Amino acid sequence: MTRGAVAGPGWLWWLCTGLILVAAGLVALSRRHELVEAYHLITRVRLPGVVVAAVFEAMSVLCFAAVPRWLLRTGGSQWSMGRTACTTMAGNAVAGALPGGAAFSAAWMFRYLSRRGAGQALAAAVLVTAGALSALSLFLLLVTGVLVAGPSGPDAFVRPVVGALMVALAGGLVILGLYRFTGFRRVLRRVWARTGRQSRRVVNAEDALIQLAEQVREVQPRLLPWLRPFAFAVLNWMLDAACLATGMWALGVDVPWHGLLFVYALTQIASTLRLTPGNLVIAEVTLSALLVVYGMQPGQAIAVTFFYRVVSFWALQPIGWACLIGLTFESALESRKGRPRARWLR
Repeated sequence: MTRGAVAGPGWLWWLCTGLILVAAGLVALSRRHELVEAYHLITRVRLPGVVVAAVFEAMSVLCFAAVPRWLLRTGGSQWSMGRTACTTMAGNAVAGALPGGAAFSAAWMFRYLSRRGAGQALAAAVLVTAGALSALSLFLLLVTGVLVAGPSGPDAFVRPVVGALMVALAGGLVILGLYRFTGFRRVLRRVWARTGRQSRRVVNAEDALIQLAEQVREVQPRLLPWLRPFAFAVLNWMLDAACLATGMWALGVDVPWHGLLFVYALTQIASTLRLTPGNLVIAEVTLSALLVVYGMQPGQAIAVTFFYRVVSFWALQPIGWACLIGLTFESALESRKGRPRARWLR
């Protein structure tokens, strides 16, 4: 994970983004009656609902930051919640606004963590482990949503999605085996060594897996304490889903409780495609379409989607960029003038 490894998006990415936005504009013109209905719903939004939704989202952000903070402190790097939250929000702002932002965000966070006392090994382990915990907790949420939805959900579509995630989970279990069990690592090494006699790429992949496992082991050698960061990862998603449900209440729309978790989890999975900056259009279309599938009127679904995206994404963008500017300015001052860290980030 180095700076040179980050490549900007090519012309194909910009072409796909332009086509998606044009298609969204055409659909919006054909659905102008639903947009008018959504506008009237938003103008009658309940102010207490807005406040509660904002509180849920703030708690979700804190839980999201609590995961890397726990990993850093366990690895011997003492970080305050203020600094960790500011760093994660800055990284999310970069990931959500720039083309190929996920790669830029990961590279920036890796450099920042490394320069702030974490070291390269711990910084890489924190980023990889936090991402794995987030993905695993989202998978748990999706499975729960499928079970809650029952036969009323779109089962024909759910099965291949869950199957693909099961494959990802199996890969995670392989990494866990590398991390926890010496015998498993020994057997896997022998198998790969035999295969590697015919392919150098296999040997390189083996070395990369072993190095990753050792980096993860530096964070926390025991299994039981991992329940705490995993609980924070689950709460991050749950509180964000609560923000979505609160938005429905604030707009006076009935909450489809039986399909809420499934709709939310599938929207988050679709958002990982990063086809547009900030998942613009992708997240909105996915969420509103799934809400319609679960019985919500199109105008209501559009209003709920707009409300949720404003609270959970657009309102956080300026805060994240302010954090990024503040952290960059602080680092520049410390490197040039040798000043101590700012009090509010200690």
